[in-house]
Amino acid sequence: MNKLLTLFLIFMLPFTVLASEGLQLQKADIDLTNNASLERGAKHFVTYCLGCHSAKHIRYLRIAIDFDLKEDKVLKEIAPLGANIYDKMTSAMNAHDAEKWFGIMPPDLSLIARSRGEDWIYNYLKGFYTDKSKPLGVNNTVFPDVGMPNVLWQLQGEQTPVYKNVDGREVIEKLSIKEAGQLSEKEFDIMINDLTNFLVYVGEPVKLERERMGKYVLFFIFMIFILSYLLKKEYWKDLH
Repeated sequence: MNKLLTLFLIFMLPFTVLASEGLQLQKADIDLTNNASLERGAKHFVTYCLGCHSAKHIRYLRIAIDFDLKEDKVLKEIAPLGANIYDKMTSAMNAHDAEKWFGIMPPDLSLIARSRGEDWIYNYLKGFYTDKSKPLGVNNTVFPDVGMPNVLWQLQGEQTPVYKNVDGREVIEKLSIKEAGQLSEKEFDIMINDLTNFLVYVGEPVKLERERMGKYVLFFIFMIFILSYLLKKEYWKDLH
């Protein structure tokens, strides 16, 4: 019983923490049929995430096939310099350096969208704010005491929290841009949505194919049911 309670609390922690901050999760606009968004998201992942995080369940060749891109374009515009089209999306950071700098190896993000959810990722990437009390100088509304630096701060700008009093304690009501970044708020939202879209795709590259195939499977099951029902009626007719 204690183990079940512990697992429940661990699962609910991200949501209870977010609620305690007085913020609501914003909805990510996920569209796995939007190849342009997925391509941009792949570029953002390689540029800003691959230095620390891998997505080793996907290969560049699969990206070329699924996004309807030529292999040389993927190698030139998405994959890091020197990558092979058959390579997995593996980070160049080794475990020794990772533990030295961050205390732990940054996790592989292949299944992050399936474990955390698309809205969690979207809000996490937008939720960094300045907190001088933390070792890296930042905190996060979705993941308090996060051990990751805000690698997108130059694009988003510097955010500071705006607090409100709830039941006698201060909680974050919203985040305010203290210093503007290279992108406008709308441009940054689009970028984060594209990156989230890509991570959702990586979590299950065959999702669209599975859903498309599922329609035929359901139709086949329905036809079998009809034929079975008619056959049953035919057999029972002779017994009466």
